[in-house]
Amino acid sequence: MVSSGGKGPTFEVLEKGSSPGPQPPAGLRLSPGGSSRLLRAGWLLQRQEATNNRVRENGGDSAAGGNDAGAPRAQVPGGEGEPHSPYRDARLGSTDKELKAGATDEGSAPGALGSPRQRTPRVKVMDPARAPQNQLPRPCLVLVLLNPRGGKGKALQLFRSHVQPLLAQADVSFRLLLTERRNHARELVRTEELGRWDALVVMSGDGVMHEVVNGLMERPDWETAIRKPLCSLPAGSGNALAASLNHYAGYEQVTNEDLLNNCTLLLCRRQLAPMNLLSLRMLSGLRVFSVLSLAWGFIADVDIESEKFRRLGERRFTVGTLLRLVALRVYRGRLAYLPVEQGVSAVPAPPPLDPQDRQGPVDAHLVPLEEPVPAHWTVVPEQDFVLVLVQLHSHLGSEMLVAPMGHGGAGAMHLFYVRAGVSRAALLRLFLAMEKGRHMECNCPYLVYVPVVAFRLEPKDGKGVFAVDGEMMVSEAVQGQVHPDYVWMVSGRGDPSPSLEPQWPPPSRKPQQQAPPPEVSL
Repeated sequence: MVSSGGKGPTFEVLEKGSSPGPQPPAGLRLSPGGSSRLLRAGWLLQRQEATNNRVRENGGDSAAGGNDAGAPRAQVPGGEGEPHSPYRDARLGSTDKELKAGATDEGSAPGALGSPRQRTPRVKVMDPARAPQNQLPRPCLVLVLLNPRGGKGKALQLFRSHVQPLLAQADVSFRLLLTERRNHARELVRTEELGRWDALVVMSGDGVMHEVVNGLMERPDWETAIRKPLCSLPAGSGNALAASLNHYAGYEQVTNEDLLNNCTLLLCRRQLAPMNLLSLRMLSGLRVFSVLSLAWGFIADVDIESEKFRRLGERRFTVGTLLRLVALRVYRGRLAYLPVEQGVSAVPAPPPLDPQDRQGPVDAHLVPLEEPVPAHWTVVPEQDFVLVLVQLHSHLGSEMLVAPMGHGGAGAMHLFYVRAGVSRAALLRLFLAMEKGRHMECNCPYLVYVPVVAFRLEPKDGKGVFAVDGEMMVSEAVQGQVHPDYVWMVSGRGDPSPSLEPQWPPPSRKPQQQAPPPEVSL
């Protein structure tokens, strides 16, 4: 990696979907000066000569022994895969005008040599010995997955103005990848060599974090991959996970740039804490993992139907709530759950026989959906509901403190449901009080709350959809259980050293007045 000035963190901006290439030999210093170009050229010629020797020794197969044989390759539209090397300028797409304007051509070098043919991506298994402790190292290197279209579409600008200066002070180096489409982050982490990163940072809404977690769980080394520390930087519409982490850290409830500043400070402090993971199983056989919530009914409809108002940011949910209150619906279904106090007495299920079920932890509290729930579960008779919500964390949005009682502890989650019969006025009062977490004080007889470790929900009339971490899913019978302390997140728990915490400029000083850290020309 190229050092900026010989001291402090390093920064690298990669093109969309790319991965870092091989590192230069020890002692080779790259700088913008003319002498560095000669050094680079000489080193590349040595690599080419070594590659040619290996080609001759292996009978002409350049892929067999080349230095870039195992390097990840990005798909070039209309062509074959291209090897990635850090010794070149960062090349950015047309959607990234700001990054392209900030890149420098001076000191750039030609691309790395290697076989041009496309290969199937390889997954390098993580070393279990690199499992996280309770703190990220100093200095550390993180991979930032940023969704430039999330929320109001200003994530990249916010990263430049608010996040990057703080990372420079805190000795946190990063590499930036921009996601291009739905499930792009899921695809990236599924094949990424995770051992080179100290943490994965997601700057977007809750949906991209959902993609990252499910991508990690789809890897062959999922048991160690899911232990890679994660960090949530809010740049979407809801930002519920970031708001929850902000709440756990003891900060006051804030939104927008203030919330982004707080979460960036948490990353700079490096404190880690384990979080629960929700395993969901659908009647169709699909298995999904959730880091935040599953909603059905009113909340899910508002979440999905307000997508058309995404440019409004967080206000899209207010508009969606008012529109749905005007045309209030009810949803018929059957609900069952395993209360926390009964969860300890459950008999573990036998190991799964289906090899596909071995991809992920065993759901010991669940039985097949075709069978009745165990006798020690609580069954809510079939009836009409206004909403059902299963929540892992405190917030459902940056201004929706839905679970003021906290994150539920290890192995527990929050179950809320509202029965049919509630008036529009009463439902509106609940949502208004939810901003400060006071909806439980309304003593609404239609609102029920239970801490649970597992649940089953069976929609009966086909109405509505599921929203899992804000992502839409087809409404069908579903059940799930929480797995305690399964994901490591950057959190505010612990007592960071005050001397290591960067200071954000006071309100009277604009962030742009602080010179951003230099970017590396690769």
